[in-house]
Amino acid sequence: MKTVTALYACLLAASVCAAMSPCAHAAKPAPLFKTSFDCATASAAVEKLICRDAQLAQMDLELTRLYRLALTDERSVPSPDKVTIDQQFWIAARNQCASEREPKVCTIRSYAERAHQLRQGSAIVRTKDPDRLTEGPLAFRCTGFNTPIAATFFTTQPGVVYLKWANTSITLIQVPSDMGTRYAGKDNQGNYSFWQDGNVVLFQKPGSGQMSCTAEPVS
Repeated sequence: MKTVTALYACLLAASVCAAMSPCAHAAKPAPLFKTSFDCATASAAVEKLICRDAQLAQMDLELTRLYRLALTDERSVPSPDKVTIDQQFWIAARNQCASEREPKVCTIRSYAERAHQLRQGSAIVRTKDPDRLTEGPLAFRCTGFNTPIAATFFTTQPGVVYLKWANTSITLIQVPSDMGTRYAGKDNQGNYSFWQDGNVVLFQKPGSGQMSCTAEPVS
């Protein structure tokens, strides 16, 4: 009887120890998504963030596709050798997003702006690849707004639009909408929104009401 009691006590103690083990309560690591770099050896904090975020991983793969196309375009502006240098500076700047208050927001903005630059500078980059995740830049003329707005879209989940006019730019994220596609975001000036449903486009920036916009023909 003593032997059975001792065996029971040992089993009970073992089960308690197993339950209290750090491994028993450790959360499963987030899955790693496919990116343009090796997530297994990623050392930069921003790279680790990208590896574990589906939206950022999509943007990373698409940006790399655009970059490689730009390198094949001898008519690219800037030239391919300058594109390479710019890309290195861009990666360094992107990695600085780790020090921002909202690293993911900063990283999204970095990818959106770089995609806009690459697509703007090369016709080859703008090739209508059926698997592309970017469109633009498209130009919109808005009522009461003297400057055309250039828009580059990322069809990720959720979507992203980069808007640029004069010396100003803003990156907006897709938000739920009952009709059409709506993007929203803010900067230190206030809130922005961009809504599109077919040919109907509305844009609102801080200090203004909604402006009706018309897309200019793509050359």
